Amino acid sequence: MTEAVATGPAGVPAGSARLGERFAVASGWRVATMVDARVESASARTLVLDVPGWGGHRAGQHVDLRLTADDGYTAVRAYSIGAPWDPDAPTRVEVTVQRVQGGEVSPYLVDEFAVGQRIEVRGPVGGWFVWEPGAAGGAPVLLLAGGSGVVPLVAMVRERRRRADRTPFRLVYSVRMPGDALFLDELTGSRRRDDGVDTHVVWTRGVPPDDPSGRPPGRLDLRGLARHGWPADLRPLVFVCGPTGFVEAVSRMLLVLGHDASAIRAERFGPST
Repeated sequence: MTEAVATGPAGVPAGSARLGERFAVASGWRVATMVDARVESASARTLVLDVPGWGGHRAGQHVDLRLTADDGYTAVRAYSIGAPWDPDAPTRVEVTVQRVQGGEVSPYLVDEFAVGQRIEVRGPVGGWFVWEPGAAGGAPVLLLAGGSGVVPLVAMVRERRRRADRTPFRLVYSVRMPGDALFLDELTGSRRRDDGVDTHVVWTRGVPPDDPSGRPPGRLDLRGLARHGWPADLRPLVFVCGPTGFVEAVSRMLLVLGHDASAIRAERFGPST
């Protein structure tokens, strides 16, 4: 996840025009083909991969993607799976990639990787940071996302919807600017379904002009978490995902508010280039 890849002009991996021609496939890896892509924001893109032999996945899991340059140099990056497993399209896997300024892999996947090209996939990975109906005895669920950490949590929201589950969900989404937000229309706008998922967005650096709250930008704090999250006495199952600093700060606040540490599941990431 921290490996670099050999690069050519403009940070594009060396030999990128020939990606899909050379692979170092080892046990556990599959060669996938990108069959579709969607722009999610100015800096993020969802890749729809067809993965032969895929055996399914659970909401909250991730995959490793491996790029190989024509000289054999490889780089591996981990990305959360953003859509639940669909038995009608059992080999499809969706990942959302956020471009990192100055990065080597994410700019290529966001800006250059094309439909029809191939990439190695390993997974699904992870069995603890997952949700499915009946988890923790049907306890209410609190989802806390920082930036692109919203991806696996949206997968949980979508799985709940797909299964017509009625577990109460609350999502608190901390994001810098309106242009950085992912899936916002699905969560709060015209595509939102009145299905018992309560979403609150915390803008940390810039508030959209049509924001009805009137609150200035700022980080999620103890008061905001207490107001928009579930009370600790309801014993919710809590999922926290985002940059390390966000995850650590939110986890501390949850403990201060009386949440059971054993009910908090956290997944963090550093700069993914």
